[in-house]
Amino acid sequence: MKYVCDACGWVYDEEAGDAELGIAPGTKFEDLPEDFECPLCAVGKDMFSPEE
Repeated sequence: MKYVCDACGWVYDEEAGDAELGIAPGTKFEDLPEDFECPLCAVGKDMFSPEE
């Protein structure tokens, strides 16, 4: 599943993870730390929506 930042459009792909952020492939969005912030605009997890 992919999650899109509502503020800037950055996409987190659970399958791919994010090597630059130290997030392993397969890491579920809900398993990201509660203080996770969008790497582009710094909004919190509550500003992400599942990609349709």
